[in-house]
Amino acid sequence: MTTSRFTILLILAMLTAPPLFADVPRTASGKPDLSGVYDTGTLTPTQRPEWLGEIESLYPWVARSLNWALGIAADWAIGNDSDPDREAPPAGGDGNNTAGAGGVGGYNLFWVDPGSALGSVRGTIPTSIIYAPSNGRYPPQQKGLSERMGTRYQSFGHENTGTASWLEHDGPGPFDGPESLAPSERCLISFASVVPNLPSLYNNYKRIIQTDTHIMILQEMVHDARIIRMDDAHSSESNRTWLGDSVGRWEGDTLVVETRNFKRVNSLPGADENLQVTERFTLENDGNLYYDFTVNDPTAWTGPWSGRYLWQSKPSSKVYEYACHEGNYAMGNILRGARLLEREWRDQAALLQASTER
Repeated sequence: MTTSRFTILLILAMLTAPPLFADVPRTASGKPDLSGVYDTGTLTPTQRPEWLGEIESLYPWVARSLNWALGIAADWAIGNDSDPDREAPPAGGDGNNTAGAGGVGGYNLFWVDPGSALGSVRGTIPTSIIYAPSNGRYPPQQKGLSERMGTRYQSFGHENTGTASWLEHDGPGPFDGPESLAPSERCLISFASVVPNLPSLYNNYKRIIQTDTHIMILQEMVHDARIIRMDDAHSSESNRTWLGDSVGRWEGDTLVVETRNFKRVNSLPGADENLQVTERFTLENDGNLYYDFTVNDPTAWTGPWSGRYLWQSKPSSKVYEYACHEGNYAMGNILRGARLLEREWRDQAALLQASTER
């Protein structure tokens, strides 16, 4: 083959081949345009199973086998739990306490949407979202964290026996009033962490709206609209919110967001007012969003921890309203039910005392 012929063929190949580094959509000011809808659902666990040790990723064929098995299991469970001809459950429930449902059954798999596959991140299939520490797990908790969490979420952790069993113990009960219910049960914060963003059992869609001065991330879960101010100073430490104070900046084509000034109770379970989060959002050539974050809360964990996963682009999808408590009817019924159980408990205690005094 002559040199001139080779040169012509090489030029034709370069003209017809897809670009190796296709540019991403950009705003009028030249920044990557992150605007759009994304699905953050993934079957990749936040923490790596302990038995995997330091194994950071899976072979593709292992991941495909697991995805197939998980899909078969989900189809089987949905088919069995959603039989339209099944009988009514027994009085008081069948003992299924799924999602803290108190023996009457919670969501079955028909209602959850955690994702359909283990997530792929830049050519690898991680065994966990957390990648630091190297074991893929949360660092050890600081002393007292478990007790704080138990008190904060006692309405979730209480074992429902159908009686006011909390009266056996002195001190506040899990259903004394609206303030004693878990924050997410009161629909104050999401059922999954918003800052940093972690996948949930369902409602994993996000919508991003971007301007040069602000970026908004709308969460499908509950009702959180997170506002990020660009190139600004953090507000006073006395101005604390559920989602913290988020300030963003561009480092090249990566959006870096620093968030601090959280309330003592916020969307990240276990975290407190000392939480600080650094997030990095990078738009990939295929439209997906690479998300990396680092958590630092020295009064909750003994060290920082970091995670990463991919937000899947859903350009033709929408984020619909999530009415967490329509009129908060559920909260009123929870508290009324607790008062009825307490009355029954006290009536029975009075009868028992009267019988022993005879």
